[in-house]
Amino acid sequence: MEELTLIQKFAVLVLPVLFAITVHEVAHGWVAKKLGDNTAFMLGRLTLNPIKHIDPIGTILVPGLLLMVGGFIFGWAKPVPVDWKKLRNPKRDMIWVALAGPGSNLLMAIGWAFVVKFGVVLDNSTISIPLLYMGSAGILINLVLMVLNLLPIPPLDGSRVVAGLLPISLSLKFSRIEPYGLMILLALFVTGLISPILGYPLEFIRSVIYALIGL
Repeated sequence: MEELTLIQKFAVLVLPVLFAITVHEVAHGWVAKKLGDNTAFMLGRLTLNPIKHIDPIGTILVPGLLLMVGGFIFGWAKPVPVDWKKLRNPKRDMIWVALAGPGSNLLMAIGWAFVVKFGVVLDNSTISIPLLYMGSAGILINLVLMVLNLLPIPPLDGSRVVAGLLPISLSLKFSRIEPYGLMILLALFVTGLISPILGYPLEFIRSVIYALIGL
């Protein structure tokens, strides 16, 4: 998208970013509700209204700065509250609650791939080009969020999955690294190690999605 102006990039990215982070959080709350925890529902967080989920830094500032400097776009919303004590089987159910967010991003990536497919089939430059740009951005943003959140680094979703799979004694020890999770993530970004960590699985999943829908 280097050929696009800043305003054009914003127009292409705003919907994919908002949907990616909003649906991700709603998915956590929705699965938690199904498994016995109504906390997110009671707080009005099971809604696709982005205003309910906007985090000034993660939803606006960080994606905006990355857009201006030309980095890959990612962000986050306000975490949906989950009370693990209310889940019917807390240790097991937290795994499903954690996986719900990345799972929703995978489904959205597939949905955006169909937008790309429609743009290709339509073959009308006035409509097709915006669809191709927006669909491609939607695929990339959702896959980045999915793969990033599956990293076993607290407080990312992948760490909740690991904690749920480990024996309680090991899970407690693993949770002790959570105060350092943000520093670990920042170190990965600063050193550039995040690119190969995300890049290889991201490209593989994207190629599988494209193949499945005939792109």
